[in-house]
Amino acid sequence: MSSKLVPVSVQILDKEYRVACPEEERDELLASGRHLNQKMKEVRDAGRVVGVDRIAVMVALNMAHDVLYRATDDDADVPNRRVQLLQQKIEKVLHKLNQIEL
Repeated sequence: MSSKLVPVSVQILDKEYRVACPEEERDELLASGRHLNQKMKEVRDAGRVVGVDRIAVMVALNMAHDVLYRATDDDADVPNRRVQLLQQKIEKVLHKLNQIEL
C-alpha cells in the first residue's frame, strides 16, 4: 500500500535540492519549497543574518513560532483538513483491503 517515491527538485536560495517524496505529495512539496525559498530570501535581503545555515535556522524558528502561536481563523481549518485527508486515506486503504478479502 506504499506509494511510489518520485524525485523532486526544489530551489532554495539559488541552489537545487533533490528530494524524494510520495508521488501524491509532489505538489505540496513544491509549494512548501517555494514558501521556504521566499522566506529565506526575505531574511537574506533584510541583511540582518549572514550565512545560509543561520538564515535557515531563523526561518525555521519563525515558521515554527507561526505554526505554534499565531493561528488565525484561516489556520483553524488546517488541522480539520488534515484529519479529513487522513480519513480519506484510511478509507481508501480499508476499501482496498476489503476488495482483497473478497
